[in-house]
Amino acid sequence: MNLNKLSLRVRIFIAMILLVLIASILIAGVTIYQYNEEAHDYHKERLERKEENIRRSIDFVIRETTWEVKTEKVPLIFKDEIYKIADIHQLQINIYDLEGGILKSSRATIETDSITKCLSADILNALYNTAEHRFVKKTQVNEETFQSSYTYITDTKFKPIAILNLPYLENDDFLNKELKEFLERLSYAYVFMLFIAIALAYLLSKYITKSLKTISDKINATRLEKRNKKIDIESSSEEIATLVTSYNSMIDELEESAVKLATSEREQAWREMAKQVAHEIKNPLTPMRLSVQNFQRKFNPEDPNIHQKVDEYTKTLIQQIDTMSSIASAFSNFAKMPAQQNETLNVVNIVKLALDIFSEDYIFFLADEEEIIAKFDRTQLIRVVTNLVKNAIQAIPDNREPKIIVKVKSEKDRVNIIVIDNGVGISEENTIKVFEPKFTTKTSGMGLGLAMVKNIVETYNGSITFTSDKDTGTVFKVTFPKEN
Repeated sequence: MNLNKLSLRVRIFIAMILLVLIASILIAGVTIYQYNEEAHDYHKERLERKEENIRRSIDFVIRETTWEVKTEKVPLIFKDEIYKIADIHQLQINIYDLEGGILKSSRATIETDSITKCLSADILNALYNTAEHRFVKKTQVNEETFQSSYTYITDTKFKPIAILNLPYLENDDFLNKELKEFLERLSYAYVFMLFIAIALAYLLSKYITKSLKTISDKINATRLEKRNKKIDIESSSEEIATLVTSYNSMIDELEESAVKLATSEREQAWREMAKQVAHEIKNPLTPMRLSVQNFQRKFNPEDPNIHQKVDEYTKTLIQQIDTMSSIASAFSNFAKMPAQQNETLNVVNIVKLALDIFSEDYIFFLADEEEIIAKFDRTQLIRVVTNLVKNAIQAIPDNREPKIIVKVKSEKDRVNIIVIDNGVGISEENTIKVFEPKFTTKTSGMGLGLAMVKNIVETYNGSITFTSDKDTGTVFKVTFPKEN
Protein backbone atom coordinates (compact mmCIF):
# COMPACT_ATOMS: atom_id res chain seq x y z
CA MET A 1 0.00 0.00 0.00
CA ASN A 2 1.46 3.32 -1.12
CA LEU A 3 0.76 5.86 1.63
CA ASN A 4 1.56 8.75 -0.72
CA LYS A 5 -1.51 7.90 -2.80
CA LEU A 6 -3.89 7.88 0.17
CA SER A 7 -6.06 10.89 0.87
CA LEU A 8 -5.36 13.11 3.87
CA ARG A 9 -8.59 11.92 5.49
CA VAL A 10 -7.54 8.26 5.27
CA ARG A 11 -4.05 9.11 6.56
CA ILE A 12 -5.48 10.90 9.62
CA PHE A 13 -7.85 7.99 10.26
CA ILE A 14 -5.08 5.36 10.00
CA ALA A 15 -2.69 7.45 12.12
CA MET A 16 -5.18 7.79 14.97
CA ILE A 17 -6.06 4.08 14.96
CA LEU A 18 -2.36 3.15 14.90
CA LEU A 19 -1.72 5.57 17.76
CA VAL A 20 -4.36 3.82 19.91
CA LEU A 21 -3.07 0.35 18.99
CA ILE A 22 0.56 1.27 19.68
CA ALA A 23 -0.40 2.89 22.98
CA SER A 24 -2.36 -0.25 23.93
CA ILE A 25 0.56 -2.51 23.09
CA LEU A 26 3.01 -0.32 25.01
CA ILE A 27 0.76 -0.19 28.08
CA ALA A 28 0.28 -3.97 27.98
CA GLY A 29 4.05 -4.46 27.64
CA VAL A 30 4.80 -2.11 30.53
CA THR A 31 2.15 -3.89 32.64
CA ILE A 32 3.68 -7.32 32.01
CA TYR A 33 7.17 -5.98 32.73
CA GLN A 34 5.96 -4.34 35.95
CA TYR A 35 4.28 -7.56 37.11
CA ASN A 36 7.47 -9.53 36.41
CA GLU A 37 9.53 -7.04 38.36
CA GLU A 38 7.09 -7.14 41.27
CA ALA A 39 7.14 -10.94 41.22
CA HIS A 40 10.93 -10.93 41.29
CA ASP A 41 11.01 -8.49 44.23
CA TYR A 42 8.29 -10.45 46.01
CA HIS A 43 10.20 -13.73 45.82
CA LYS A 44 13.46 -12.07 46.79
CA GLU A 45 11.97 -10.38 49.86
CA ARG A 46 9.98 -13.50 50.82
CA LEU A 47 13.09 -15.66 50.72
CA GLU A 48 14.96 -13.10 52.83
CA ARG A 49 12.14 -13.02 55.41
CA LYS A 50 11.95 -16.81 55.65
CA GLU A 51 15.72 -17.04 55.85
CA GLU A 52 15.79 -14.50 58.67
CA ASN A 53 13.06 -16.29 60.64
CA ILE A 54 14.68 -19.72 60.16
CA ARG A 55 18.03 -18.37 61.28
CA ARG A 56 16.42 -17.05 64.47
CA SER A 57 14.91 -20.46 65.14
CA ILE A 58 18.27 -22.13 64.50
CA ASP A 59 20.07 -19.67 66.78
CA PHE A 60 17.50 -20.39 69.47
CA VAL A 61 18.08 -24.15 69.14
CA ILE A 62 21.86 -23.65 69.35
CA ARG A 63 21.54 -21.54 72.49
CA GLU A 64 19.26 -24.07 74.18
CA THR A 65 21.02 -27.30 73.15
CA THR A 66 22.95 -29.42 75.68
CA TRP A 67 25.19 -30.76 72.95
CA GLU A 68 28.60 -29.27 72.34
CA VAL A 69 28.18 -26.75 69.60
CA LYS A 70 30.51 -27.85 66.82
CA THR A 71 30.23 -29.17 63.26
CA GLU A 72 30.30 -32.86 64.21
CA LYS A 73 27.38 -32.43 66.62
CA VAL A 74 25.11 -30.52 64.20
CA PRO A 75 23.12 -33.65 63.14
CA LEU A 76 22.46 -34.40 66.80
CA ILE A 77 21.61 -30.82 67.69
CA PHE A 78 19.02 -30.63 64.87
CA LYS A 79 17.95 -34.26 65.00
CA ASP A 80 14.27 -33.42 65.62
CA GLU A 81 14.27 -29.62 65.59
CA ILE A 82 14.98 -29.31 61.86
CA TYR A 83 11.64 -30.92 61.01
CA LYS A 84 9.75 -28.61 63.35
CA ILE A 85 11.39 -25.52 61.92
CA ALA A 86 10.79 -26.66 58.34
CA ASP A 87 7.14 -27.41 59.11
CA ILE A 88 6.57 -24.06 60.80
CA HIS A 89 8.08 -22.04 57.93
CA GLN A 90 6.88 -24.36 55.15
CA LEU A 91 10.34 -24.52 53.63
CA GLN A 92 12.87 -27.27 53.10
CA ILE A 93 16.06 -26.96 55.15
CA ASN A 94 19.45 -28.48 54.26
CA ILE A 95 22.52 -28.21 56.50
CA TYR A 96 26.02 -28.81 55.10
CA ASP A 97 29.40 -28.89 56.84
CA LEU A 98 31.98 -26.26 56.05
CA GLU A 99 33.49 -28.51 53.36
CA GLY A 100 30.18 -28.78 51.55
CA GLY A 101 29.08 -32.24 52.66
CA ILE A 102 25.44 -32.84 53.59
CA LEU A 103 24.84 -33.16 57.37
CA LYS A 104 21.12 -32.90 57.84
CA SER A 105 18.00 -32.29 55.75
CA SER A 106 14.38 -31.74 56.61
CA ARG A 107 13.49 -34.29 53.96
CA ALA A 108 12.64 -37.70 55.47
CA THR A 109 14.86 -39.38 52.90
CA ILE A 110 17.70 -37.81 51.02
CA GLU A 111 17.17 -38.31 47.29
CA THR A 112 20.08 -37.89 44.98
CA ASP A 113 18.05 -36.15 42.32
CA SER A 114 16.58 -33.53 44.63
CA ILE A 115 19.33 -32.70 47.15
CA THR A 116 22.97 -32.03 46.37
CA LYS A 117 25.09 -34.19 48.68
CA CYS A 118 28.13 -32.01 48.21
CA LEU A 119 28.29 -28.32 47.44
CA SER A 120 30.47 -27.14 44.57
CA ALA A 121 33.66 -25.17 45.09
CA ASP A 122 32.08 -22.17 43.34
CA ILE A 123 29.33 -21.97 45.96
CA LEU A 124 31.81 -22.39 48.84
CA ASN A 125 34.14 -19.70 47.42
CA ALA A 126 31.27 -17.29 46.74
CA LEU A 127 29.89 -17.80 50.24
CA TYR A 128 33.27 -17.29 51.85
CA ASN A 129 34.36 -14.30 49.77
CA THR A 130 31.19 -12.18 50.03
CA ALA A 131 31.08 -9.56 52.76
CA GLU A 132 27.69 -10.74 54.01
CA HIS A 133 28.69 -14.40 53.73
CA ARG A 134 25.50 -15.04 51.82
CA PHE A 135 25.03 -16.45 48.35
CA VAL A 136 21.84 -17.00 46.30
CA LYS A 137 21.82 -19.30 43.29
CA LYS A 138 18.91 -19.44 40.82
CA THR A 139 18.28 -22.68 38.91
CA GLN A 140 15.64 -23.95 36.45
CA VAL A 141 14.30 -27.47 36.98
CA ASN A 142 11.42 -28.89 34.92
CA GLU A 143 10.29 -25.39 33.90
CA GLU A 144 10.22 -24.36 37.57
CA THR A 145 12.50 -21.69 39.01
CA PHE A 146 14.30 -22.27 42.32
CA GLN A 147 16.30 -19.85 44.44
CA SER A 148 18.78 -21.52 46.81
CA SER A 149 20.25 -19.33 49.55
CA TYR A 150 23.45 -20.29 51.37
CA THR A 151 24.51 -18.74 54.71
CA TYR A 152 26.70 -19.76 57.66
CA ILE A 153 25.30 -21.23 60.90
CA THR A 154 27.39 -19.85 63.75
CA ASP A 155 27.81 -20.75 67.38
CA THR A 156 27.22 -18.39 70.25
CA LYS A 157 30.58 -16.76 69.53
CA PHE A 158 29.66 -16.21 65.82
CA LYS A 159 32.05 -18.88 64.64
CA PRO A 160 30.81 -20.73 61.51
CA ILE A 161 29.99 -24.36 62.24
CA ALA A 162 27.84 -25.26 59.22
CA ILE A 163 26.19 -24.00 56.04
CA LEU A 164 22.43 -23.40 55.90
CA ASN A 165 20.75 -24.05 52.53
CA LEU A 166 17.17 -23.02 51.85
CA PRO A 167 15.75 -24.19 48.46
CA TYR A 168 12.87 -21.83 47.58
CA LEU A 169 10.41 -22.50 44.74
CA GLU A 170 9.19 -19.38 42.91
CA ASN A 171 5.52 -20.20 42.64
CA ASP A 172 4.00 -17.58 40.29
CA ASP A 173 0.60 -19.19 39.88
CA PHE A 174 -1.15 -16.55 41.94
CA LEU A 175 0.69 -13.65 40.30
CA ASN A 176 0.13 -15.09 36.84
CA LYS A 177 -3.56 -15.44 37.59
CA GLU A 178 -3.69 -11.84 38.75
CA LEU A 179 -1.81 -10.73 35.62
CA LYS A 180 -4.13 -12.71 33.36
CA GLU A 181 -7.23 -11.23 34.97
CA PHE A 182 -5.79 -7.74 34.77
CA LEU A 183 -4.87 -8.14 31.09
CA GLU A 184 -8.36 -9.45 30.33
CA ARG A 185 -9.95 -6.42 31.94
CA LEU A 186 -7.43 -4.20 30.16
CA SER A 187 -8.24 -5.84 26.81
CA TYR A 188 -11.94 -5.09 27.28
CA ALA A 189 -11.06 -1.48 27.98
CA TYR A 190 -8.76 -1.39 24.91
CA VAL A 191 -11.46 -2.81 22.63
CA PHE A 192 -13.91 -0.20 23.91
CA MET A 193 -11.29 2.51 23.44
CA LEU A 194 -10.58 1.23 19.93
CA PHE A 195 -14.22 1.58 18.90
CA ILE A 196 -14.33 5.05 20.42
CA ALA A 197 -11.06 5.92 18.63
CA ILE A 198 -12.43 4.68 15.29
CA ALA A 199 -15.54 6.83 15.68
CA LEU A 200 -13.54 9.87 16.79
CA ALA A 201 -10.95 9.35 14.06
CA TYR A 202 -13.68 9.18 11.44
CA LEU A 203 -15.44 12.30 12.71
CA LEU A 204 -12.22 14.23 13.27
CA SER A 205 -10.74 13.32 9.88
CA LYS A 206 -14.02 14.25 8.23
CA TYR A 207 -14.11 17.56 10.12
CA ILE A 208 -10.50 18.40 9.26
CA THR A 209 -10.79 17.49 5.58
CA LYS A 210 -14.22 19.06 5.12
CA SER A 211 -12.75 22.54 4.94
CA LEU A 212 -9.91 21.34 2.73
CA LYS A 213 -12.39 19.67 0.37
CA THR A 214 -14.39 22.88 0.18
CA ILE A 215 -11.24 24.77 -0.73
CA SER A 216 -10.23 22.05 -3.22
CA ASP A 217 -13.62 22.16 -4.94
CA LYS A 218 -13.43 25.93 -5.19
CA ILE A 219 -9.93 25.78 -6.65
CA ASN A 220 -10.98 23.12 -9.19
CA ALA A 221 -13.94 25.28 -10.19
CA THR A 222 -11.80 28.42 -10.56
CA ARG A 223 -11.81 29.69 -14.13
CA LEU A 224 -10.23 32.75 -15.65
CA GLU A 225 -13.15 33.42 -17.97
CA LYS A 226 -15.88 33.58 -15.32
CA ARG A 227 -16.57 35.28 -12.02
CA ASN A 228 -15.35 33.07 -9.19
CA LYS A 229 -16.97 32.99 -5.76
CA LYS A 230 -14.92 33.49 -2.63
CA ILE A 231 -14.73 30.89 0.11
CA ASP A 232 -16.68 31.53 3.29
CA ILE A 233 -15.91 28.98 6.05
CA GLU A 234 -17.02 29.62 9.60
CA SER A 235 -15.15 28.47 12.74
CA SER A 236 -12.10 27.20 10.91
CA SER A 237 -8.63 26.68 12.33
CA GLU A 238 -5.89 29.26 11.98
CA GLU A 239 -4.18 27.29 9.19
CA ILE A 240 -7.41 26.85 7.21
CA ALA A 241 -8.29 30.51 7.75
CA THR A 242 -4.90 31.53 6.36
CA LEU A 243 -5.44 29.29 3.34
CA VAL A 244 -8.92 30.71 2.75
CA THR A 245 -7.62 34.27 3.02
CA SER A 246 -4.87 33.50 0.51
CA TYR A 247 -7.39 31.96 -1.90
CA ASN A 248 -9.78 34.92 -1.62
CA SER A 249 -6.90 37.31 -2.24
CA MET A 250 -5.91 35.25 -5.25
CA ILE A 251 -9.50 35.45 -6.57
CA ASP A 252 -9.43 39.26 -6.28
CA GLU A 253 -6.12 39.41 -8.13
CA LEU A 254 -7.37 36.89 -10.69
CA GLU A 255 -10.49 38.91 -11.42
CA GLU A 256 -8.45 42.06 -11.77
CA SER A 257 -6.03 40.28 -14.11
CA ALA A 258 -8.92 38.72 -16.04
CA VAL A 259 -10.48 42.16 -16.59
CA LYS A 260 -7.17 43.57 -17.79
CA LEU A 261 -6.56 40.54 -20.00
CA ALA A 262 -10.06 40.62 -21.48
CA THR A 263 -9.74 44.32 -22.18
CA SER A 264 -6.34 43.80 -23.76
CA GLU A 265 -7.59 40.86 -25.82
CA ARG A 266 -10.64 42.78 -27.01
CA GLU A 267 -8.49 45.75 -27.99
CA GLN A 268 -6.04 43.46 -29.74
CA ALA A 269 -8.86 41.58 -31.48
CA TRP A 270 -10.44 44.81 -32.68
CA ARG A 271 -7.06 46.09 -33.88
CA GLU A 272 -6.47 42.86 -35.79
CA MET A 273 -10.02 42.92 -37.13
CA ALA A 274 -9.64 46.53 -38.22
CA LYS A 275 -6.37 45.70 -39.99
CA GLN A 276 -7.99 42.73 -41.70
CA VAL A 277 -11.05 44.70 -42.76
CA ALA A 278 -8.89 47.53 -44.07
CA HIS A 279 -6.66 45.09 -45.95
CA GLU A 280 -9.58 43.21 -47.51
CA ILE A 281 -11.32 46.43 -48.54
CA LYS A 282 -8.17 47.87 -50.07
CA ASN A 283 -7.81 44.82 -52.33
CA PRO A 284 -10.93 45.57 -54.45
CA LEU A 285 -10.50 49.35 -54.17
CA THR A 286 -7.15 49.26 -55.97
CA PRO A 287 -8.45 47.67 -59.21
CA MET A 288 -11.52 49.94 -59.03
CA ARG A 289 -9.27 53.00 -58.82
CA LEU A 290 -7.11 51.80 -61.70
CA SER A 291 -10.16 51.02 -63.82
CA VAL A 292 -11.63 54.50 -63.25
CA GLN A 293 -8.30 56.19 -64.02
CA ASN A 294 -7.79 54.09 -67.13
CA PHE A 295 -11.33 54.81 -68.35
CA GLN A 296 -10.85 58.53 -67.69
CA ARG A 297 -7.64 58.64 -69.78
CA LYS A 298 -9.01 56.61 -72.68
CA PHE A 299 -12.60 57.90 -72.76
CA ASN A 300 -13.56 59.00 -76.31
CA PRO A 301 -17.25 59.62 -77.05
CA GLU A 302 -16.64 59.11 -80.77
CA ASP A 303 -15.04 55.68 -80.26
CA PRO A 304 -17.23 53.08 -82.06
CA ASN A 305 -16.52 50.57 -79.23
CA ILE A 306 -17.43 52.98 -76.47
CA HIS A 307 -20.48 50.96 -75.39
CA GLN A 308 -18.47 47.75 -75.14
CA LYS A 309 -15.80 49.46 -73.06
CA VAL A 310 -18.43 51.00 -70.75
CA ASP A 311 -19.93 47.53 -70.25
CA GLU A 312 -16.52 46.07 -69.40
CA TYR A 313 -15.78 48.91 -67.02
CA THR A 314 -19.19 48.54 -65.35
CA LYS A 315 -18.76 44.76 -64.95
CA THR A 316 -15.34 45.32 -63.35
CA LEU A 317 -16.75 47.82 -60.87
CA ILE A 318 -19.76 45.61 -60.06
CA GLN A 319 -17.47 42.61 -59.52
CA GLN A 320 -15.30 44.55 -57.08
CA ILE A 321 -18.38 45.96 -55.33
CA ASP A 322 -19.70 42.38 -54.91
CA THR A 323 -16.36 41.39 -53.45
CA MET A 324 -16.57 44.21 -50.93
CA SER A 325 -20.14 43.20 -50.10
CA SER A 326 -19.07 39.59 -49.47
CA ILE A 327 -16.27 40.88 -47.24
CA ALA A 328 -18.74 42.90 -45.20
CA SER A 329 -21.12 39.92 -44.96
CA ALA A 330 -18.34 37.58 -43.83
CA PHE A 331 -17.26 39.87 -41.02
CA SER A 332 -20.86 40.54 -40.06
CA ASN A 333 -21.62 36.82 -39.80
CA PHE A 334 -18.48 36.16 -37.77
CA ALA A 335 -19.18 38.99 -35.35
CA LYS A 336 -22.78 37.87 -34.81
CA MET A 337 -22.75 35.40 -31.87
CA PRO A 338 -25.11 32.46 -32.41
CA ALA A 339 -28.15 32.62 -30.17
CA GLN A 340 -29.03 29.45 -28.32
CA GLN A 341 -32.56 28.76 -29.53
CA ASN A 342 -32.37 25.11 -28.37
CA GLU A 343 -34.96 23.95 -30.89
CA THR A 344 -35.86 20.29 -30.73
CA LEU A 345 -35.11 19.06 -34.24
CA ASN A 346 -34.20 16.00 -36.28
CA VAL A 347 -30.50 16.42 -37.02
CA VAL A 348 -30.69 14.01 -39.98
CA ASN A 349 -33.32 16.14 -41.77
CA ILE A 350 -31.53 19.41 -41.05
CA VAL A 351 -28.22 18.11 -42.44
CA LYS A 352 -30.06 16.87 -45.57
CA LEU A 353 -31.63 20.31 -45.90
CA ALA A 354 -28.20 21.97 -45.63
CA LEU A 355 -26.82 19.69 -48.36
CA ASP A 356 -29.70 20.47 -50.74
CA ILE A 357 -28.15 23.84 -51.59
CA PHE A 358 -25.18 22.05 -53.18
CA SER A 359 -25.63 20.80 -56.74
CA GLU A 360 -22.44 18.72 -56.79
CA ASP A 361 -23.17 15.05 -57.46
CA TYR A 362 -20.09 13.84 -55.60
CA ILE A 363 -21.49 14.74 -52.18
CA PHE A 364 -22.84 11.65 -50.41
CA PHE A 365 -24.93 11.57 -47.24
CA LEU A 366 -25.04 8.70 -44.74
CA ALA A 367 -26.95 8.38 -41.44
CA ASP A 368 -27.11 5.56 -38.90
CA GLU A 369 -30.74 6.32 -38.13
CA GLU A 370 -33.58 8.08 -39.89
CA GLU A 371 -34.26 10.23 -36.84
CA ILE A 372 -31.74 11.63 -34.34
CA ILE A 373 -33.38 14.16 -32.06
CA ALA A 374 -31.30 16.90 -30.45
CA LYS A 375 -31.62 20.48 -29.28
CA PHE A 376 -29.85 22.94 -31.57
CA ASP A 377 -30.58 26.13 -33.47
CA ARG A 378 -31.75 25.20 -37.01
CA THR A 379 -30.07 28.13 -38.75
CA GLN A 380 -26.78 27.71 -36.90
CA LEU A 381 -26.67 23.96 -37.64
CA ILE A 382 -27.15 24.67 -41.34
CA ARG A 383 -24.32 27.22 -41.18
CA VAL A 384 -22.06 24.64 -39.57
CA VAL A 385 -22.74 21.99 -42.26
CA THR A 386 -22.54 24.37 -45.23
CA ASN A 387 -19.25 25.88 -44.06
CA LEU A 388 -17.66 22.46 -43.58
CA VAL A 389 -18.88 21.23 -46.99
CA LYS A 390 -17.72 24.46 -48.70
CA ASN A 391 -14.26 23.99 -47.20
CA ALA A 392 -14.27 20.35 -48.34
CA ILE A 393 -15.21 21.35 -51.91
CA GLN A 394 -12.52 24.02 -52.06
CA ALA A 395 -9.88 21.60 -50.66
CA ILE A 396 -10.21 19.20 -53.65
CA PRO A 397 -7.81 20.01 -56.53
CA ASP A 398 -9.05 20.26 -60.13
CA ASN A 399 -7.00 17.25 -61.31
CA ARG A 400 -8.69 14.83 -58.88
CA GLU A 401 -12.08 13.13 -59.00
CA PRO A 402 -13.87 14.75 -56.03
CA LYS A 403 -15.67 12.82 -53.32
CA ILE A 404 -17.24 14.17 -50.14
CA ILE A 405 -19.04 12.06 -47.54
CA VAL A 406 -21.23 13.58 -44.82
CA LYS A 407 -22.21 11.26 -41.96
CA VAL A 408 -24.57 11.70 -39.01
CA LYS A 409 -24.15 9.32 -36.07
CA SER A 410 -25.78 8.93 -32.67
CA GLU A 411 -23.53 7.99 -29.77
CA LYS A 412 -25.33 7.61 -26.41
CA ASP A 413 -26.22 11.18 -25.40
CA ARG A 414 -24.21 12.91 -28.17
CA VAL A 415 -24.52 13.55 -31.91
CA ASN A 416 -21.61 13.33 -34.36
CA ILE A 417 -21.52 15.05 -37.76
CA ILE A 418 -18.56 13.92 -39.87
CA VAL A 419 -17.41 15.50 -43.15
CA ILE A 420 -14.84 13.53 -45.16
CA ASP A 421 -13.11 14.80 -48.30
CA ASN A 422 -10.33 13.56 -50.57
CA GLY A 423 -8.69 16.96 -50.89
CA VAL A 424 -5.10 18.09 -50.49
CA GLY A 425 -5.22 17.82 -46.70
CA ILE A 426 -3.81 20.18 -44.09
CA SER A 427 -0.07 20.55 -43.61
CA GLU A 428 1.41 19.90 -40.21
CA GLU A 429 2.45 23.51 -39.69
CA ASN A 430 -1.10 24.71 -40.34
CA THR A 431 -2.91 22.31 -37.99
CA ILE A 432 -2.72 24.70 -35.04
CA LYS A 433 -4.01 27.63 -37.12
CA VAL A 434 -7.07 26.01 -38.70
CA PHE A 435 -9.62 27.52 -36.31
CA GLU A 436 -7.95 30.94 -36.03
CA PRO A 437 -9.94 33.86 -37.44
CA LYS A 438 -8.61 35.25 -40.75
CA PHE A 439 -6.48 32.14 -41.39
CA THR A 440 -6.96 30.67 -44.87
CA THR A 441 -4.89 28.74 -47.41
CA LYS A 442 -7.17 29.76 -50.29
CA THR A 443 -6.53 32.68 -52.61
CA SER A 444 -9.97 34.07 -51.82
CA GLY A 445 -12.11 34.20 -48.70
CA MET A 446 -11.79 35.69 -45.26
CA GLY A 447 -10.68 32.60 -43.36
CA LEU A 448 -13.60 33.04 -40.96
CA GLY A 449 -15.66 29.93 -41.82
CA LEU A 450 -14.04 27.38 -39.49
CA ALA A 451 -13.60 29.97 -36.74
CA MET A 452 -17.33 30.66 -36.95
CA VAL A 453 -18.14 26.92 -36.91
CA LYS A 454 -16.00 26.44 -33.81
CA ASN A 455 -17.68 29.41 -32.17
CA ILE A 456 -21.17 28.01 -32.85
CA VAL A 457 -20.37 24.46 -31.76
CA GLU A 458 -18.68 25.49 -28.51
CA THR A 459 -21.64 27.74 -27.70
CA TYR A 460 -23.73 24.54 -27.62
CA ASN A 461 -21.20 22.74 -25.36
CA GLY A 462 -19.82 20.80 -28.30
CA SER A 463 -16.45 20.38 -29.94
CA ILE A 464 -14.92 20.19 -33.41
CA THR A 465 -11.85 18.15 -34.27
CA PHE A 466 -10.13 16.99 -37.42
CA THR A 467 -7.62 14.52 -38.78
CA SER A 468 -5.78 15.05 -42.04
CA ASP A 469 -3.38 13.22 -44.33
CA LYS A 470 -1.34 15.30 -46.71
CA ASP A 471 -2.55 14.86 -50.33
CA THR A 472 -5.09 12.25 -49.17
CA GLY A 473 -7.90 14.13 -47.46
CA THR A 474 -9.32 15.55 -44.27
CA VAL A 475 -11.98 14.41 -41.80
CA PHE A 476 -13.80 17.02 -39.70
CA LYS A 477 -15.88 15.78 -36.76
CA VAL A 478 -18.45 17.91 -34.94
CA THR A 479 -19.79 16.56 -31.64
CA PHE A 480 -22.48 18.12 -29.48
CA PRO A 481 -24.84 16.85 -26.74
CA LYS A 482 -28.45 15.98 -27.53
CA GLU A 483 -29.58 18.00 -24.50
CA ASN A 484 -28.19 21.42 -23.59
